[in-house]
Amino acid sequence: MSDFPLRTFEDVRETLLAKREIALLDVREEDPHAQSHPLFAANLPLAKLELDAWTKLPRRSVPIVLLDAGEGAALRAAYKLKALGYTQIALLAGGLDGWIHAGGETFRDVNVPSKAFGEFVEAQRHTPSLSAETVEALLKSGDDVVVLDARRYDEYQTMNIPGSISVPGAELVLRARALAPNPATRVIVNCAGRTRSIIGTQSLVNAGLPNPVAALRNGTIGWTLAGQTLEQGSARRFDPQAGLATQDLAASRRAARALADRAGVHRASLAEAAAWADDASRTTYRFDVRTPAEYEHAHAPGFQGAPGGQLVQETEMFAPVRGARVVLFDDDGVRANMTASWLAQMNVDAYVIDDADPAALTAQGPWRGPKPQPAASDTVSPQTLAAWLEDGSTTTVVLDFTASANHVKAHIPGAWWTLRSRLSGDADDLRALPDAKRYVVTCATSALAPFAAPEVAALTGKPVYLLEGGTSAWIQAGLPVETGDARLASPRIDRYRRPYEGTDSAREAMNAYLEWEYGLVAQLERDGTHGFFVV
Repeated sequence: MSDFPLRTFEDVRETLLAKREIALLDVREEDPHAQSHPLFAANLPLAKLELDAWTKLPRRSVPIVLLDAGEGAALRAAYKLKALGYTQIALLAGGLDGWIHAGGETFRDVNVPSKAFGEFVEAQRHTPSLSAETVEALLKSGDDVVVLDARRYDEYQTMNIPGSISVPGAELVLRARALAPNPATRVIVNCAGRTRSIIGTQSLVNAGLPNPVAALRNGTIGWTLAGQTLEQGSARRFDPQAGLATQDLAASRRAARALADRAGVHRASLAEAAAWADDASRTTYRFDVRTPAEYEHAHAPGFQGAPGGQLVQETEMFAPVRGARVVLFDDDGVRANMTASWLAQMNVDAYVIDDADPAALTAQGPWRGPKPQPAASDTVSPQTLAAWLEDGSTTTVVLDFTASANHVKAHIPGAWWTLRSRLSGDADDLRALPDAKRYVVTCATSALAPFAAPEVAALTGKPVYLLEGGTSAWIQAGLPVETGDARLASPRIDRYRRPYEGTDSAREAMNAYLEWEYGLVAQLERDGTHGFFVV
């Protein structure tokens, strides 16, 4: 008999339709989550629960429903969340199978609500687009064309359309008039696949940009499938220091505010938002949608950095509580209103801060979310660990709890990569490791390893030490590292490989991904819980 109540598919569905708060959380690793999950099930892996819970679930009394596919992760997560102070925790009756058997629709991939919304927008508004072949012909002919890449800058640098400029999504309406001052200049918006191209293009259309605007149909995937060459390592980006013409900024502000009003966006002050954050009856998220550099330079206390384009692209990851209140800030009157207009159309209760005094931006640096204090563990310095490994008289096994991609890129020689979520239960990946007299646990920066150390000690009964500063401290000490995946104690399921990322995606995977996106509108209709609309 579980210590936690069960909530059925019918109960969860009714809650979503009524717009009452619910955090439907899939606590499996990202790859199994991406294979099949309900539309609004946000991925909050058990392995990193302590690192993310207090940021993603800021109200301790929020109703939580946990699911897995029978691995037992949901129950383990429930006990951890209870220990973190959450009071309304339930398990999804029957887990994923129970959802399916009750007639619930399931979805593949990640960030599905946002991607499905993009397809919904295109179907409703017939967002203009051009094929990869047409865009390449325009560029080669010397036509007056500018290509704006709406992805994050790091994604743009991986591969991009030749000659394109990095202008992440929320910046498009703010910057496009300066980047294409001649109304005759054709503006093409692209991303890796479809969503950010569609939303970016429709943003410019909605905001009344006088230029002809179109999305690059199917983004860099379409470009690749057409047999055309992408650039790599490009550094072209909008100039954040460039002044915006007064008349251009005024036009963008008017358009953004009008769109926000039409979508039903509400207004708020910083004082109101601060009071809402302390409201025990309602979840409130506060996001600063400016660029990371602007945010780190100065921001309002309590506001998390969330560039607007990514907030629309990854909504359920930033704000997993469906039915919550979302408050947005900028200092230009464009980016927050444009972002909020899209969130409102996604059936999110969206607010924009008006007339904030710059003197209120008293916080600096990157977001540092609140985290619980891990239990104390014995520690070891990188130098002492190096001596232990060199000595060999006492078997020392290093367990690396970083992301698998980080481990493959560089790890302490001999270290075994391990998923914390598979330390116990039927998996118990520790059983596959060599016998040890002592264990040393590490991760990239020693954020996650302190939570894993007591669990390893309890499971093994052996001395366990925490590497001071993590693997980054080892590297900074000038000690050697290995690369590769020769010692994986766990399967690499911590991240789902997107078919559109990197430069070596298979054509079959890219085509399958596009077919999946084309089918999302029909899936939305079958699911029936989304509440999306288009202004």
